[in-house]
Amino acid sequence: METIIVLDMTRVLRSTPLVAALAVTLGGTLAACGTGQSTPSPSSSTAAASTSTGSAAACPSAPVDVVVSVDQWGDIVSELGGACARVKTILASSSVDPHDYEPSPADAASFAGAKMVVVNGVDYDAWAAKLAASSAPGAPVVSAADVTKTADGANPHLWYSPSAVTAVADAVTAELSKLDPQASSYFADRRTAFTTALEPYDSLIAKIKAAASGKTYAASEGIFDYQAQALGLVDKTPDGYQRASSNETDPSPGDIAAFTSLLSAKQVDVLIYNTQTEGSIPEQIRSAAEQAGVPVVDVTETVPPGQTSFEAWQDGQLTALAKALGVSV
Repeated sequence: METIIVLDMTRVLRSTPLVAALAVTLGGTLAACGTGQSTPSPSSSTAAASTSTGSAAACPSAPVDVVVSVDQWGDIVSELGGACARVKTILASSSVDPHDYEPSPADAASFAGAKMVVVNGVDYDAWAAKLAASSAPGAPVVSAADVTKTADGANPHLWYSPSAVTAVADAVTAELSKLDPQASSYFADRRTAFTTALEPYDSLIAKIKAAASGKTYAASEGIFDYQAQALGLVDKTPDGYQRASSNETDPSPGDIAAFTSLLSAKQVDVLIYNTQTEGSIPEQIRSAAEQAGVPVVDVTETVPPGQTSFEAWQDGQLTALAKALGVSV
């Protein structure tokens, strides 16, 4: 069976070279969902007059001020709001872990002027929900966790769920239309344009699912799991390693040995690797996959620099995965 491994590398660019040989040790930290850096990234402000869905028509009213916690949703909200929304994304850099982010006074000031707030939820960006409650108590909050009915403790990487992307887009459009009824037709047009922009993404998902459903994967982190489920892929990542990754703790030597043995025996079709996670343990896992000839697909947790839109980011990763799985797209 051809093996593919996908590693999640989005949080932080790895600063150390890949190890040449696999050593089952705890010499490095498996930093799930980021590098653990405490230095805050600069906030970014997006006046979305033009997006990947095309140049937006003139807004028939004053733009709505929207604050979004993280850039995975910020790009989507900017596309949906177009010229009728001033979108400020608090964390627009991949160098900061949203779990551990300490908001600045300037962030609090941004929330104070918001007419609407968009957060991820599931304890991914709890600081944003707190700021919304204290600094913008009258602003409606669209939470990806709430609109998808995702329970606390679940995988928080909801932007990798195609159904969550649709649900959040619908909720954001509905709330914007309530806040500015004069621009409701405009927002409806933007929602339609976003659906059109997602057509390549939807097509890639359908093609991969049709051709590769039932194939197996293992992952350095669980950020891609929702997407993998939507594609019909079967997760073979060892349970102990999965628990350690989700708890942001080091896997045991036995967990690492189980993972590397899985790869050496080519018992998975692909490895999914998060390129934003640094440390010797993920590197050991990747090295084991490469030595065994298991395909490695790089993914990221946050929108990497140079990407023009959420769709372009996702399409690139899905295209790479399709190639690794031998799916013609």
